[in-house]
Amino acid sequence: MEGPISNETRKAFIDLCRCARKEMSKQDGGPKRKRSLLPCVGVGVLEGDGEGSLLPPQPPQPRRSQRQQQRYKKPAEEEACVVLSNSTMMASSHNQSHSEADDYTSCSICMGDMVERTTLERCGHAFCRLCLDQAFKVKRACPVCRQVYGQLIGNQPATGCMMVERDPDLELPGHEGYGCICIIYSFPPGLQAPEHPNPGVRYPGTDRVAYLPDSPEGNRVLGLLRRAFEQRLIFTIGTSMTTGMHNVITWNDIHHKTSLWGGPHCFGYPDPTYLVRVTEELREKGIAAD
Repeated sequence: MEGPISNETRKAFIDLCRCARKEMSKQDGGPKRKRSLLPCVGVGVLEGDGEGSLLPPQPPQPRRSQRQQQRYKKPAEEEACVVLSNSTMMASSHNQSHSEADDYTSCSICMGDMVERTTLERCGHAFCRLCLDQAFKVKRACPVCRQVYGQLIGNQPATGCMMVERDPDLELPGHEGYGCICIIYSFPPGLQAPEHPNPGVRYPGTDRVAYLPDSPEGNRVLGLLRRAFEQRLIFTIGTSMTTGMHNVITWNDIHHKTSLWGGPHCFGYPDPTYLVRVTEELREKGIAAD
């Protein structure tokens, strides 16, 4: 084509291409292409903006089936998922490392920076040396996980005794088929020692009776209670939770069944979880099965 193209010619050419495109779309039944003109043989194609510039004809693009489109789309989606997963893992790793760094540099007792860092060898928890020394004066156990270090010795009066009797004809509710173990604790009156709340103050004597089933599990708990009594952990001197009296011998957070019947609310049987609970209470005081 030579010479300038008039507006009338341009408009006529565009209308012709549109008509041709509609006719071919009807014949092929394919989807319409937006803002693209069908190529004509031997004639350049005008740009869609109508500025009058001519472009060389482009070869027709092969159509992809739906399966091929999914095949090409899937790697891109997988790549995006991988990128997102890596980003999440990096953020999680950063937060975890930041938390571990805080735990490494701060003391969980005083919540401040470590001063003379001291690490417990069994559980690996670390504290300030002075903080740990003060905590061990109260209880020689890790303040975080309660791992016991050494042998705990309580302030139970040293003049008491523990006696055990067995009654094969007495059965505890919930433990039928076994006899009964009767544990008798006896303490005479005395004066409080320096490790007690009020040294020199008199405390009254007391006798307590507790019951266990004469079963393998009951005898295992009995052995743990014997060790706790030897380490003076069963009783202490303080204020009674039931009577409110001061300077008396009280239980030291190791619960006993002091009644044969009545269930857990009456400190008796049946109570299916009692042996498990008392075992856990003994473990917290460093008394565990070998």
